[in-house]
Amino acid sequence: MASLSERAAPELTECDREPIHIPGAIQPHGLLLIADPETLRVLAGAGALEEVFGTDWLGAPLQQLLAQDVAARLDNPIAGPGGTIRGTPLIVDDRAYDVAIHRGADQVIVELEPTGTEPLLAGDILSWMDVIAAGFERASNLQMLCARAATAFRALTGFDRVMVYRFLDDEAGRVVGEDRDPALGTFMHHHFPAADIPRQARALYVRNRARVIPDVGYSPAPIRPAQYSGTDLSDVSVRSVSPIHVDYLRNMDVGASASISIVKDGVLWGLIACHHRTAKLMPIDIRMAATTLSGGLARQIRAKEEAESYRERLALRAAEDSLVPALKPPLTRAVSDRHDDLQRMLDADGVALVHPKGVDCYGRCPSKSEIEAIAEWLGERNTTEAYVTHMLPSQYPPAQDYADKASGLLAVSVPEENATILWFRAEQVEEIEWAGNPHKGIGHDPQATLTPRASFESWRETVRGRSRRWTLEQVEATHRLRRAFRDARDSRERQRLFQELERAVADKDNALAQKDVLMKEVDHRVQNSLQLVSAFLSLQARDAGPGQVADQLIEARSRLSAVALVHRRLYRDDQIETVDLARYLDELVQDLRGSLGQEWASQMTIDLTPLLIPTDRAISVGLVASELVINATKYAYEGGTGPIDISLEQYRNRFRLIVADHGVGVTGDRVGFGSRMMQAVIGRLNGTLDHADNSPGLRAILTAPIEDDTD
Repeated sequence: MASLSERAAPELTECDREPIHIPGAIQPHGLLLIADPETLRVLAGAGALEEVFGTDWLGAPLQQLLAQDVAARLDNPIAGPGGTIRGTPLIVDDRAYDVAIHRGADQVIVELEPTGTEPLLAGDILSWMDVIAAGFERASNLQMLCARAATAFRALTGFDRVMVYRFLDDEAGRVVGEDRDPALGTFMHHHFPAADIPRQARALYVRNRARVIPDVGYSPAPIRPAQYSGTDLSDVSVRSVSPIHVDYLRNMDVGASASISIVKDGVLWGLIACHHRTAKLMPIDIRMAATTLSGGLARQIRAKEEAESYRERLALRAAEDSLVPALKPPLTRAVSDRHDDLQRMLDADGVALVHPKGVDCYGRCPSKSEIEAIAEWLGERNTTEAYVTHMLPSQYPPAQDYADKASGLLAVSVPEENATILWFRAEQVEEIEWAGNPHKGIGHDPQATLTPRASFESWRETVRGRSRRWTLEQVEATHRLRRAFRDARDSRERQRLFQELERAVADKDNALAQKDVLMKEVDHRVQNSLQLVSAFLSLQARDAGPGQVADQLIEARSRLSAVALVHRRLYRDDQIETVDLARYLDELVQDLRGSLGQEWASQMTIDLTPLLIPTDRAISVGLVASELVINATKYAYEGGTGPIDISLEQYRNRFRLIVADHGVGVTGDRVGFGSRMMQAVIGRLNGTLDHADNSPGLRAILTAPIEDDTD
């Protein structure tokens, strides 16, 4: 047993830097041909080429070796991931080979693999997959779905063990579904350290979604001549595997393995991991069927997760509708009367109210003096926002003494009554079963040889000082409750004042009305000023005529529109801590359409997933979105117009903003003010900006956390 307080071993960063996409060799069950893209003559190859093509394969034309018109196939616009094209199977001396052609900028790569002994018939596999897909749809929850998926993939592949492996927020993995030969031990619910699958391997899993090692004991077949050993084999299925990974599998007593990626919304959600005790081939037709099946599984996973989130929102709204009418001041009496509902609504173990006259506790809570100390500590933070953590002892060390009662804390202040409401969650002592010790790593000796871990025996780790996580929907619900308390108190105060002194009420209402008029006037003047500056920039751009100056003025006007939109939203909304990013971006794009003109406006399409995000982060995202759209209009179509697609996606606790065009792609470095500003904003978001080929055009992808991770 061990606790999280023990110091973790260093990460295997050397694994993360290993160039696994350029191994310089292939697995010997297949063949590889590398050809010139212009002449289609073979420049290099790997494997037992002489046995299939004779000794004169080097320099020979591909169409002669493969007995098919390769040039015509390369002209086919329909290709799979990585530009992969299926060729006609090649038959040599009663041996049949599946042919896959990969077209790149510098080379054409052809790989050949032995066909299966019993090729799948299209009708049979489609009928079978239809039955499996129906079973996926009928799964009542994610756990049942993963169990059915493991059974289906084992039936398809015939491997001894098939596991559904899910990546967690800390990049470690957990087996959430398994089907196996009864003679084998189980890995169900076991965790695997993040270092077991390096970062660059995860990137390849998204790009190349089916990976097979038919024989773990193979000897790599090097690329010949050696000058081509640096060829990028990212999309090649017979690519040789890292020796570290081979040793890893041998340590698990695996004779053959296969991995099929589960990619949800463009992000690697998990893997279908297949293990066999002896060597086993997985032909290309089974791999393609497995890849298609994993795509259907990913869609069902998304549907199950969205349904779960929707049910949570409905439950919270239903609880609020029942609770809010009963929350009448004073606050102490409201909490006393409905503490059970308050506790149950947020799935808390205890709830407490700190007010000027003392502390009221209900359910499982720390002592009153300990709660007062927590409230004082929260007051020192000088914030009106909710405080949320599922690991309070790490944020507030005195809480270690009562972690069994308050490892999780959600607190919200009610300034109108100088009070604070605190919801507590007890410590959730969790025993995580690892497949080997996750903290047992290598030393820091730079001369040491990197080796995989050898032990996969179950190793249990006790996690303490943490509770169940609070969701964003629950935090937002506390803000609505606070507004309900405030509204109820204001209503009671108005009634009291009206009964005691009607004139005082009238004076107060008058003052409030004047204040509202003044705020409206301030907002009106700010908006007018911003519109005046925007109009001035438009006139200046028109007077400047086409050119760099006009472009810069238009960019400045777009950025000004983003700022004006934020100001309007802050004035209009009661809740300013968070905003709906989809709504905000939609309004921002509408403003951009107006500033860029009708020709661009008709070309823009948007697909935005609603999600709550802190307001300050929304402002930064809006500035980046404006900059990406402006860049697309400036560079994508070389002075013309064309489609621009804007989408927003959520994946766990992160979001992705994608601005895609269908133009000419990246054309040189962009180091202007806009680019420098955008990099600074992305840094504040703790995000990344990646560019991907849109075939044609460019996809700019901003990935960042939805909120700052302070826990």
